[in-house]
Amino acid sequence: MQASPWFDSQPVQVALRTYALSLSLSLGPSLVPFITSLLSANPSHKTGLQALRRVLRRELGFDGFAFAMTLSVGGGAAIRRLWRALDDTPRKHPDSLQEVARLNLSLAQKTFISYILSSSIGILLLQAGRRRSYRLRRDLTSPNVIIPLTPPTPVISSSQASPRTSDTLDLTLLLLVRAVDAFLQNLILKTTGQPATKEHRSDHPSTEDGLAEESSMKEKSKQDAANTLTSHIDAFVFWACSARIMWCFFYEPQRLPRSYVKWIATLANLDGRVVQTLRLIREGRWSYLKGSDLHSNLLTGLSTQLGHNASWGDPVALPAYGGAAADAAWKILGVNNRSGVGGLPCELVHGTVGSSLGLEGSCIANSSIRSAMAFLEAIAIYLPAHFLPVLLTRPQTLLNPRRALTALFGAIQSATFLSAFVTLYWSAVCITRSLVFARLFPGVSHDFWDGPFGCIFAGSLVCGSSIWIENGRRRGEMALYVLPRAVRACLPDAWVRNSSKKARIAERIAFILSFSTLITAAIHRPETLRGLSRWTLSFITNGPNAGFWKRKRRDPGAPGTPNTPPTPRTGNEAGLPHDSTLDPLHGIS
Repeated sequence: MQASPWFDSQPVQVALRTYALSLSLSLGPSLVPFITSLLSANPSHKTGLQALRRVLRRELGFDGFAFAMTLSVGGGAAIRRLWRALDDTPRKHPDSLQEVARLNLSLAQKTFISYILSSSIGILLLQAGRRRSYRLRRDLTSPNVIIPLTPPTPVISSSQASPRTSDTLDLTLLLLVRAVDAFLQNLILKTTGQPATKEHRSDHPSTEDGLAEESSMKEKSKQDAANTLTSHIDAFVFWACSARIMWCFFYEPQRLPRSYVKWIATLANLDGRVVQTLRLIREGRWSYLKGSDLHSNLLTGLSTQLGHNASWGDPVALPAYGGAAADAAWKILGVNNRSGVGGLPCELVHGTVGSSLGLEGSCIANSSIRSAMAFLEAIAIYLPAHFLPVLLTRPQTLLNPRRALTALFGAIQSATFLSAFVTLYWSAVCITRSLVFARLFPGVSHDFWDGPFGCIFAGSLVCGSSIWIENGRRRGEMALYVLPRAVRACLPDAWVRNSSKKARIAERIAFILSFSTLITAAIHRPETLRGLSRWTLSFITNGPNAGFWKRKRRDPGAPGTPNTPPTPRTGNEAGLPHDSTLDPLHGIS
């Protein structure tokens, strides 16, 4: 019998790597406020010794994130090793446990079942720890960082009894999205087909070389087809998610993480009073046709602040329709750039953008200036993102001009994508309410053009198409990044903000199945994982001695491991004596 796979023979090492990685993701961000407080001249009681003890107890405890993840991964590895040992035990005195272990299951099915058992305990521990932490936060103010990749839960006083969003919901959605992606990648690989393994070797080298070249060409063709199909799916997913997220930003921001709302608001650079007016128009409490009894002064103050007539923000004074009536109203109000259309003047929508150049009323100047500003902001974000990993891991590669230019071009490409995202959104808004559609249909009220299915809807629909500017690999990762947030934004409020038993059970089932699917894919079908999923799980299961990680240490300039064909059926899966082992995991593409 061959040697056991490294993963099965070293569950302790797998558990240690899982704990180290999980602890760095949970404890690291939690300690940032305390480190900042030490450097600050005005320390806060929120970062005192008692608060530090609570954070350490939360993250280092048996019900903390790190221990729960370690139990889920390391426990599953231990169960697989025990199952393998029972399979290999001679049948001299078979007992019930051995008979169960020798069920006619494939290795992948046994892996899936093993991690279902371990992750079931892990999610119960994690949720119990989050509930305990919530009870402490309800009475004591403490730093509000909990689960990695999860927005912080607001502190609620003990007197409040409103439903609370599950602390593990965002983590569950993250795993669910990655598991579904692995499933879809598996379908794509099966759809495009994989080259058959050639067992027959020709006695004529020339014939053998010709067959090898033909096989390589077919393999490359099928891989290109799989990449093309994946790229189209990624683009569609990002487009749909962006549309939902941007629409929710304006009308239902409570459905999005607070940090996400803040980042979009910074990038949009739109006055909060305009955003509030858009929400009031949707609710029918601010109307060009009916006015607004309670909020009529909302935009008059903004108009005065921008140096315009206060009546420019009065819904009663503004024309609701386009045409000749609108031109007469604009003449009275002193607005000279909205002939033929009604609604809010462009100067109030654009805000201070272009005001220093006297172009605050130009839609084209507004989109262009915002595009340039977004590009500069994005460059400040993406340059470190592209260069810091290289500087920290393989700085010598930057001495190669070609590789340095490649990294620079990647940062510019990403910044251009974000800039185009902003440009497309604002262009669609201006085209809908000012430049084209409102002029073509002057008889349609601006309650519609400035409503949820007017300019905001148009902007939300088109902005995501900028994803085609990004390269294929980042396109997929960005689609997987926004998808969990879009899924959460689509869930009914009764599900998201309900801590009932049924909601908890549904979330636990989703977590367990998604977690088990991802680990099973990492072991048996690593080519179905992409991006962060593949990096993380490859390191956890194989450590720095497998695939991508080992080759990167030997050759810092080595490219990622390409996608590999499916793991061949082993002896146990084919009904043969159990004398085969799984192929080791390959690297990350």
